[in-house]
Amino acid sequence: MQSQREKLAKPFAQVWTEADYRASAPAKLIVCGEHAVVYGQPAIAVALSDIRARSALSCGPRGSGPQIIAHDLQTVWNRETAADNPLLQLVERTLEQLEVAERDLEISFSSEIPIASGMGSGAAIATALVRVLAAYAGRELRAGEISAMVYASEQRFHGTPSGIDNTVVAYEQPIWYQRPPAQPDGTRPAPSIESLQISAPFSILIGDTGIRSATHRPVGAVRERWQKQPERYNRLFDQIGAISAQIRSCLASGDHKALGALLDANQKLLGQIGVSLPKLNQLVRAARNAGALGAKLSGAGWGGVMFALVTPESRDAVRQALLDAGAARVLETLVGVPS
Repeated sequence: MQSQREKLAKPFAQVWTEADYRASAPAKLIVCGEHAVVYGQPAIAVALSDIRARSALSCGPRGSGPQIIAHDLQTVWNRETAADNPLLQLVERTLEQLEVAERDLEISFSSEIPIASGMGSGAAIATALVRVLAAYAGRELRAGEISAMVYASEQRFHGTPSGIDNTVVAYEQPIWYQRPPAQPDGTRPAPSIESLQISAPFSILIGDTGIRSATHRPVGAVRERWQKQPERYNRLFDQIGAISAQIRSCLASGDHKALGALLDANQKLLGQIGVSLPKLNQLVRAARNAGALGAKLSGAGWGGVMFALVTPESRDAVRQALLDAGAARVLETLVGVPS
């Protein structure tokens, strides 16, 4: 029987090649509408199909039960060492739902998605795990079923998630998301989620600040400011909502120049809300100066990532500018290509 050290020492690329079953899931990116979406305004989110989390499954030693081998974290989770681990519990519940009796499994995963960056890393890993377990069980799960399973897992461990991450990741398509604000009694109506048309794919560079920030911190800070100055913040949220509607039209028409200007306008409002850090501002400014059509932070802010809309002519210059400005890494992807 292999030791934990031996399991973790094997490169994930080799594990992936040798595995009996394989599955993956994409990253997600919020294009516009951050923070305002909490107050009833729309947001647009897209799947990044070539930035992915991957999971590989093979049968394990008899009596071992399910084990998750997290190669990026150099950690092994099993019933004895981490029974309350969220991903291990998701695996257990998924196996129950799939009515799988044989559970001596080794499930490895690795992800290209920055952790705690607003790019849906957790939802992508969870979706990849559910997909690989479904493959093992010989089941074809619909995207809606996978989305619901991942959302239920996030609910158990993260309170009340928005539903954006699991929806975008499981369906692998861009969405228009809007959730009415909470009612006076505290209840929240179901969100409206619509598929979104992108008529002309566009290239972006994602600059990772290397600064990790839990989503609840900036969200909580914005709520405190909104409570103190509701009129001011409601005006800002309304303006962001209007920009999201305009961006939707740009995506449908393929007007990338107008899209870039709207991204810049959204970033300015996010700065006024107070969720952009000097490091984010520095990367956004560097991208624009190097020829990006537009740039903004993505996600909750106070760290995480920003992205820049680029053309083939500006791509290399913007990439170098982001690195020179201190980006921990730069990812490139094409948005709007059918998965």
